[in-house]
Amino acid sequence: MKETITLNSKEQKRLMVLSKVDRGELPATQAAVLLGRSLRQVRRMRAAYRKEGAAGLAHGNRGRRPVHAVVPLVRQQVVALARSPAYTGCNHQQFTELLAEREGLVLSLPTVRRILVAAGVSSPRRRRAPRHRTRRERMPQEGMLLQIDGSPHAWLEERGPRLTLVGAIDDATGTVPAAHFRLQEDAQGYLLVFHDILTTKGIPLAVYRDRHPMFARSPREPWTLEEELAGEQVPTQLERFFQELGIQSIPAHSPQAKGRIERLWATLQDRLVMELRLAEATTLEEAEAVLQAYLPRFNRQFGVPPAQPGSAYRPLPAPADPKAFCCFKYQRTVGLDNTVTLGPHRLQLLPTPERASYARLPVEVQERLDGSLVVYSQGHCLATSPAPPTAPVLRARSGARPALPQPRATGNRATTRLVKPAADHPWRRYRGQNH
Repeated sequence: MKETITLNSKEQKRLMVLSKVDRGELPATQAAVLLGRSLRQVRRMRAAYRKEGAAGLAHGNRGRRPVHAVVPLVRQQVVALARSPAYTGCNHQQFTELLAEREGLVLSLPTVRRILVAAGVSSPRRRRAPRHRTRRERMPQEGMLLQIDGSPHAWLEERGPRLTLVGAIDDATGTVPAAHFRLQEDAQGYLLVFHDILTTKGIPLAVYRDRHPMFARSPREPWTLEEELAGEQVPTQLERFFQELGIQSIPAHSPQAKGRIERLWATLQDRLVMELRLAEATTLEEAEAVLQAYLPRFNRQFGVPPAQPGSAYRPLPAPADPKAFCCFKYQRTVGLDNTVTLGPHRLQLLPTPERASYARLPVEVQERLDGSLVVYSQGHCLATSPAPPTAPVLRARSGARPALPQPRATGNRATTRLVKPAADHPWRRYRGQNH
């Protein structure tokens, strides 16, 4: 009676290919490509096929017990111990550890779990079922929540620099209230976006953003000595902006959480790139012009009506100026000469009838988005003028430097070298007294 050989699908494919090779219908090189093997392996399989037939293609370990398999006696021992009163109620992880510590049975956790599950011994510790996730409902009214983010992308393709699109999307309507192109994602780009929103819409109730450090400082970041004395961390510029306007800043725990703006970037990276290509934009300025002309069309096409009519945007206070919020603010102390310094800039505070001198007065210096500087004290704008530059600044501008003493040279001018001071030189005696 002939022995029956059972081949799996992979071995059946080998049999079909090697049969064609044996009949001369297929070269061995093409058989190697079809089987995903080297030419040498194909020749070895062909030799086994010629010698043993289809049985030579079956795996050599078929029907044999694996070397690393757990013997039935150990399986029975594990199940008996798990059902014994000593280990009743023990979870699989701890039971595996106790088997190694107390019974001398060193097995892996997956092995112990498979043995117990096959025997119907389940773990008493219930695992939490996978959470069913659903798409979050939109906010019912415009202005309740804005999702903000930046998208670095080859917006100009190969025609210009790589830009980052910084913008916001309204959660209720799916419209883009403001967006700007930047060379990189930065705080100034977000302040430009919010300046447009404050001017055209108002103050939103909340923003949904990622965990970039420009939005909020990490609690693990070490405090400075001044912060420890004050008992609070100095906020970032954007964090200060949200606090001043009462905008709730909500951090997202994953990119999927702010999926609405992520899908916005996917749409714009398809459509806006085409608009930029058709406009032949090659610079940041040209891309910005195309963007501002395209956003109204995008909002008309992709915007959806909110569930509730009206707007949740809050108006700015009557005398307030958006520029006074959308700026960078720094705390400084006025010098004795009534000047304030911010980086390379120095401002002269002018006297007023109310106050002749502002020396040692703490003030707030605002750097506006257009680059201008404004000084505030207790909510009042102070009159300033550019201060005369100092001597080091004048020397740096003119490029003049004090002439350095030329080294004393000896011998031929073509072989000028420095002269080493003698042992009794006054300079050596001076250094010896101080060192």
